[in-house]
Amino acid sequence: MYAWIWRHLPGPLVVRILTAVVLVAGVVALLMFVVFPWVEPKLPFNQVTTE
Repeated sequence: MYAWIWRHLPGPLVVRILTAVVLVAGVVALLMFVVFPWVEPKLPFNQVTTE
């Protein structure tokens, strides 16, 4: 899959590297600000009780 993405990025090597970095940063930001906060209340790890 990564090779497919790499082949479809436009431009020379430097532009491909910068585009790949921007794509990775976008995916990380999407996960951190949208997906993880949405999933976090649904996980059972929050209901921990100690006595």
